[in-house]
Amino acid sequence: MSQNVYDDPVFFEGYSQLARSLKGLAGAPEWPALRALLPDVKDLRVVDLGCGFGWFCRWARENGAAHVLGLDLSAKMLARAKAETSDGAITYQRTDLEQLALEEGSFDLAFSSLALHYVEDLGRLLATVHRGLAPGGWFVFSIEHPIFMASRRPEWMTDPEGRRTWPVDSYQLEGKRTTHWLADGVVKHHRTLGTTLNALLRQGFTPRHVEEWGPTDAQLAAHPELVEERDRPMFLLISAQR
Repeated sequence: MSQNVYDDPVFFEGYSQLARSLKGLAGAPEWPALRALLPDVKDLRVVDLGCGFGWFCRWARENGAAHVLGLDLSAKMLARAKAETSDGAITYQRTDLEQLALEEGSFDLAFSSLALHYVEDLGRLLATVHRGLAPGGWFVFSIEHPIFMASRRPEWMTDPEGRRTWPVDSYQLEGKRTTHWLADGVVKHHRTLGTTLNALLRQGFTPRHVEEWGPTDAQLAAHPELVEERDRPMFLLISAQR
């Protein structure tokens, strides 16, 4: 079973204060780039893997999706998602992605935002998603970039001259990374970029776009604090087709 850190009171309180929790998709700097990878969602059957507070589920319906299924392991996240949703075409369900089951060909779009790096058995999950998509269906997702999460100590280092660098160590040593992020003992699963792409290919997906996200000039003008994201990629965005 996956680690359910989002139901930890300390973690949940900290997560609830993040910009992406308070402002939704508008508070996620990678959202414009991720949105650009999506097909037209009008009339599509959509599943959101790791739906959190349901921001994307509601966006998909507002843009014409026929039905949206939001899946998450966290009871606290789902409780808030349900409280903020008044749309009978959106369904929320508590599900461990490690044990995900989808009916064959039941969806046209599978979406996931910053959830798959918590999944240990990625191959099983990708096989399930592939089976659950109709022919030609889309899988669009974001994860923490492997350069961002590979290090045993993922934090900026400052040299004697005051220059900051992001450490990249243990990159080829895939597997668990236990870090402090909002709470101690948060477990993620590091995989190289090649491993992730080859896992998609192995399950029959055709990658359509791969983006190592960084802020645009316009984003930097509005949010100068994002400049450090040009020194190392924090997010990896991928769209693939069944």
